[in-house]
Amino acid sequence: MFLKLVLLCLCLWRLDGAFGDDEVKRVKEGDSVSLNSGLTEMKDDDVILWRFGYKNTLIAEINVTADRFTVYEDVLDGRFRDRLKLDNQTGSLTVTHTTAEHTGYYRLQINSDIKRFDLRVYGVYGEFVSVNEGDSVSINSGLTEMKDDDVIQWRFGYKNTLIAEINKRADRFTVYEDVLDGRFRDRLKLDNQTGSLTVTHTTTEHTGVYKLQTNSVIKRFGLIVFVLETVMEGDSGSLNSGLTEMKDDDVIQWRFGDENTLIAEIYKPADRFTVYEDVLDGRFRDRLKLDNQTGSLTVTHTTTEHEGDYKLLINVEIKRFRLAVFDEVTSVSVKEGDSVSLNSSLTEVKDGDVIQWRFGDENTLIAEINKRADRITVYEDVLDGRFRDRLKLDNQTGSLTVTHTTTEHAGDYKLVVYSDLMMFSESFSSKVFRVSVYDSVHCCGPTEAVIRLVLSALVGVATVSIVVYDIRSRRAERDQAHIHTSGSIEI
Repeated sequence: MFLKLVLLCLCLWRLDGAFGDDEVKRVKEGDSVSLNSGLTEMKDDDVILWRFGYKNTLIAEINVTADRFTVYEDVLDGRFRDRLKLDNQTGSLTVTHTTAEHTGYYRLQINSDIKRFDLRVYGVYGEFVSVNEGDSVSINSGLTEMKDDDVIQWRFGYKNTLIAEINKRADRFTVYEDVLDGRFRDRLKLDNQTGSLTVTHTTTEHTGVYKLQTNSVIKRFGLIVFVLETVMEGDSGSLNSGLTEMKDDDVIQWRFGDENTLIAEIYKPADRFTVYEDVLDGRFRDRLKLDNQTGSLTVTHTTTEHEGDYKLLINVEIKRFRLAVFDEVTSVSVKEGDSVSLNSSLTEVKDGDVIQWRFGDENTLIAEINKRADRITVYEDVLDGRFRDRLKLDNQTGSLTVTHTTTEHAGDYKLVVYSDLMMFSESFSSKVFRVSVYDSVHCCGPTEAVIRLVLSALVGVATVSIVVYDIRSRRAERDQAHIHTSGSIEI
C-alpha cells in the first residue's frame, strides 16, 4: 500500500505543471540561452530544482536554507558538462555553448510552483530534410569520390550512435542495423562511391540529427519524419497514435503549432481525458475527439485554421503529424495521350523552400524540389512505374507537367510547399488538383459532356430529318408514277 502511495505521488508530481503552454526558446547552436525563473530575488526557504527531458533528470538545484548551489553536469552522458550556470540571486539557469543535444523540455520547480521551457537549438547544417513517413531519404556526403585512405562514419542522435561506416583502407562497408532497438534494420544503404547515406521506409523514429565524420571533418544533417494527413475542409482528420491500447501509467499529450500549444491530454493513472478547446481563440472548440483506447486524436469539421503541425508526446516518445486541409479542389481534364500542367501559382521557388508533389490517397511522393539541398528529383519508379518518363518539374516555379497521360494518371495531385525550417518547425501551404483523363470514347468533364450530348442530339435530329425527307420523297415519286399509269389506261 505504501509503495502504491509513493507511486501515485510520483505520478502526480510528474503531471504537476504539465498543463498550459510552455515558454518556447530558440537559440543558434553555440550560443548561450537563459531560462528565466521569473524571480527578482530568492527567499530564505526557497528550494529550486531544474530538470531536463521527459525523464525529469535533475540537472541543477538550489537550497537557499543550506546555501547550496549544485549543478549535476555528469548526468545524461555529460552533455551539460561545463555548460550550466545558476544565477545566485534569481535562480535562473543559463545553458552555454549549446548543441542540438540540449534541445528539449526544461522543468523548473520553485517549492510547489512549476514552470516549463521548450528549448530548440538549431545550427548551420549541410542539409535539413523533411520527409513523409514511408518515403526514402538520401543524405548527401558532399563527396564526389572517396579517397583510398578515407574513413567515413555516420552517427545518429545525441548519443552519437554509430550506424554506418566506410573504411577505404580495409575496403570495408558496414551498416549497424541492430543498434537502437533495430530501428534501422533493412533501412540503410551506403553509396560506395561517395559515402552518402540513404534511409529507406522511414518512420518517425528516424527523426533526429545525423552526424557525418570524414576523417577529421564533421558535418551534421537534420532529418524530420512526419505523418502527413490530408483532408478536405469540413471533413474530419484522424491522427493515429499508433497504439493499440494505452498502459495504466501512460501520459499522453497532443500539442499544436509552432508554440506547442497543449490541446488535449490523457493521464491514465487518474483515468483523466482532457481537451483544451478554448486555446488559440477557440479554433478547436467542439472539434476534438480523443479515443479512450488508443489516445488517437480526431479533428472534426476542419477548416484551414486547423492546418499545421501536431505533436504527440507519449511518455518519452515524440511523434509528429502534419495535417493539410484543402479548402478547394482545382479540377483539370486532359485527353488521354496529351500533357497536363499543374500550376503551383508560385512565381519563384525561394532558397529555403521544399516543394513536394504527392499523388493519390496514399500521398505517394512523385516529385520534389529541395532548394536547401539544391536538388530536383522525380520519383518515376513508384506506383509500379506509371509515371516513368512522364514527369517534368519547372525549376523556377515548381509547377508539374505530366506527359503522355493515361487513365492511370487520373486522381488527386497534392502540392505541399514547406518554408522557414528551423529545428523541427516550419510553415507550409497546400493545394490539390483533381485530374481526370478521358479517352476518345469517354469525355472528360461535365461541360464537354453537355456539349457532346447537344452535338449528338443535333446530329441525331439531322439524321432523322434526312431519313424522313428521303422516305417522303420516294413516296411522292411512287404516288406520281401511280397517277401517271392510271391516266394512260383510261385513254
